[in-house]
Amino acid sequence: MNIANKLIEFAFGEKDLPVNAAHILNLSILDWVSVSLSGVSEPVSKIVRECFLEEGGHPEAFVLGSNKKAPSRLAALINGTTSHALDYDDTHFASLGHPSVAVMPAALAISDRVGSDLMAFKRASLIGMEVATRVGIWLGRGHYRKGFHVTATAGTFGATVAASLLLGLNERQFKMALGLAASRAAGIKAQFGTMGKPFHAGTAASNGVEVSLLAYRGFVSSEDGFGGPQGFGHTHDTEDNTTVFDTLGSKYIFEGVSHKFHACCHGLHAGMEALIELRNKNSVKPKDVEEIEIIVHPQYLNVCNILSPETGLETKFSYRFTAAMVMHGIDTARLESFSDISCRDFALTETCNKVLVRTDSSLSETSAKVSLVTKSGESLTNDYDLAKLINPAMREAKVLAKSNSLLGKNRTKEIWSYIATEQVNPMPVSQALFDYS
Repeated sequence: MNIANKLIEFAFGEKDLPVNAAHILNLSILDWVSVSLSGVSEPVSKIVRECFLEEGGHPEAFVLGSNKKAPSRLAALINGTTSHALDYDDTHFASLGHPSVAVMPAALAISDRVGSDLMAFKRASLIGMEVATRVGIWLGRGHYRKGFHVTATAGTFGATVAASLLLGLNERQFKMALGLAASRAAGIKAQFGTMGKPFHAGTAASNGVEVSLLAYRGFVSSEDGFGGPQGFGHTHDTEDNTTVFDTLGSKYIFEGVSHKFHACCHGLHAGMEALIELRNKNSVKPKDVEEIEIIVHPQYLNVCNILSPETGLETKFSYRFTAAMVMHGIDTARLESFSDISCRDFALTETCNKVLVRTDSSLSETSAKVSLVTKSGESLTNDYDLAKLINPAMREAKVLAKSNSLLGKNRTKEIWSYIATEQVNPMPVSQALFDYS
């Protein structure tokens, strides 16, 4: 059985959501709604929203930050971009992609178009994100390290699966959609630190909606544009690890997704957590620091190692600057902490210039080591690994606290009640989640 057939068999075969996966999915929905609403005012969100709403079209799907509806393809593009605008959404380190921001906007747009209920939205989202995660693993580390953005590439296939499920495509239509998605999936890491990165999430979501709608109308593409000769996998130099698809339906890799609790690139978080623990344990103040060294896996040097950031957005991709923020006790969970003004703060830049970054290929991609030398000559060290997933209850508490910070306790309570208790609600999913009138 080829890969496309395996994905289709999995999508059609999943009816009931496993308890553990369903719980993580609920948290990811809340997290996605929270960062999406908080990203509405970002410049990239405004530009994309204004640009594409000017096109008009059939008003069928909710658009973040607007009282207008748009065609589902455009709604997915705008909402996907907006939800990744803050770079504060979840990451799956097994695939190195952001699954929620590529898949959920596509699922939401089609849910609006066809009138799906919450459970249909959840099922399509979970299956789509599982596919996006496994496709990312199949594409392999070489794909990412060469410069492809997995959220854009693998995310397109996850969005396609979610949209195709909600549209009710048959097996042949499904295969046509996946084949055409192989011609649409694109995104490069050269865009990191610019508006191009969040736009990748939007294009992935929009691609999924577009190819599914075309397949629904009878569009014919290659039957194996995804995994066959001269198809996506072959041309993008995948590692030969097709066994990642063997456990589809019996295990949800998506459960290992990591939620962000710092409003910056996830590649920075292990080092930040290690430094926070070291700072707190030893009561180190910025004035005590002679030098800080952060040791990470080499793949992150061209992802989040901007040495001297000049904008708030660039600080979200800087080991040195976020280390300085940690040492000065700045709350890196807050959006306003990452600002253009902070780049010109003398105390922060002074500490930033004391930070060195080096690599060690023996480290896991989710871990970091830090060492700090004080002016008195004392040497302190610590390490941290994000792969040590916190227990479900603690994770829920941290995601709820993050949402409370972004949206307020009352709004968080309303959204979480709707998601977690699966209460009967006649409103469209988008209206219940985003509270528009």
